[in-house]
Amino acid sequence: MILSAFRRQQTALLTSVDSGIPYKAVKRVYDNLRLRIIRECEREAGKLSGEIELDEAYFGGRRKGKRGRGAGGKSVVFGLLERDGMVYTKVVDAVSKEVLMDVIRRKSRKGSVYYTDQFRSYNSLKRYGKHYTVKHTTTFVRKGRKRLVHINGIEGFWSFAKHGLYNYRGVSKSNFPLYLKEMEYRYNHRKDNLLNLLIQLYFGGKLA
Repeated sequence: MILSAFRRQQTALLTSVDSGIPYKAVKRVYDNLRLRIIRECEREAGKLSGEIELDEAYFGGRRKGKRGRGAGGKSVVFGLLERDGMVYTKVVDAVSKEVLMDVIRRKSRKGSVYYTDQFRSYNSLKRYGKHYTVKHTTTFVRKGRKRLVHINGIEGFWSFAKHGLYNYRGVSKSNFPLYLKEMEYRYNHRKDNLLNLLIQLYFGGKLA
């Protein structure tokens, strides 16, 4: 019952009320499952290849003012999406060239085709693979190439993640990485029987 409630994105508190199971017991299952999801996401992603869309997004924070890059009080997330494949996310401290390129080197194969916006931190990507830039919300076909130049896929994931996180009505910054990976896992398995996967993941072995 607890895993089924988790699949429906029901909070631990509401699951406790509905089931009569103590809140601490429900929360323990939820927390352990999210830790297993983090490990599984790292294993599944491996190194992405082929056509890869890159982008950053900003989550949370209640302070009004500047939005986007440089916005205060928000968690910064870097994402890589392999077209027709997996998405991989990483909470980062900054969006400098050094930070982003470190993630790119670790989670993608050299020689891939990369699509980004025109942010300067991506300028050195051309030394790692083919690199096409596009303005946000713009889609076009390069002359003489059958290649769509856009980052609509990763932007679609950001929308998916933010909508999913809204169900929890507020996530602390310290717990945000756990919930983010949950959204990543849900997105990568959105066409699968998620409950069966969660059962296998939770009962498949002890958490290291």
